[in-house]
Amino acid sequence: MKLLAIESSAKAASCAVLEDGVPLACTWQSTGLTHSRTLLPMAADLLRNSGLALEDMDAIALAAGPGSFTGLRIGAAAVKGLAWGTGKPCIPVSTLEAMAWPLAHLEGVVVCAMDARRQQIYNAVFQAGADELSRLREDRAISLEDAAADLKGMAGPLTVVGDGAELCRDSLAARGIPCRLAPPHLLRQSAVGVGMAAWRLWPGGAVPAQELSLSYLRLSQAERERLEREGNHSFSEQKKD
Repeated sequence: MKLLAIESSAKAASCAVLEDGVPLACTWQSTGLTHSRTLLPMAADLLRNSGLALEDMDAIALAAGPGSFTGLRIGAAAVKGLAWGTGKPCIPVSTLEAMAWPLAHLEGVVVCAMDARRQQIYNAVFQAGADELSRLREDRAISLEDAAADLKGMAGPLTVVGDGAELCRDSLAARGIPCRLAPPHLLRQSAVGVGMAAWRLWPGGAVPAQELSLSYLRLSQAERERLEREGNHSFSEQKKD
């Protein structure tokens, strides 16, 4: 089973081709260019340089959230376009679970952390070992303080991964909770992890392009600001009455 995997949930963009869960080729870029500019050319170059075509893929996998709202939407638009054009199914996977799979060979607890701003992280926790994962915490948006309280006393070792790993590590260390960062080459989100997670969901987790959906876990900043404005407006109207 061959699949094309795409990761666009954070600053870096990456694409990978996997066969039966094993990487055949991958490309990763974090140069500050927008995903709308880099993602599709990366995927096309990757397939061409691998001697493969989109028609050779059984499915297209995507990190479907949480993560950057803009990045996720760009990734979803790219995957839907590729899938509609070829009739391929899509496999949406948790961004956080995808981060954990490249660390499944480690013995211990994998703490996935994406910087969600406002002293929060997107977080999930997995028990790793023997190239398998078992989920200990569902995907969540949680404050650094609450995450530390939840992880305190959890049997370790704790390995932290993701673009919020340093932030989470520092918060845990400040509260006396020992942990370590994932190795540098496995620290950031990667399409390889997306492919590893998607392969384990095949075929039951595959959906048509029109049914592909994203998981944001919380409202965007624009939506929060709109609700705050509407709330203030309602309060003003009540005072007038």
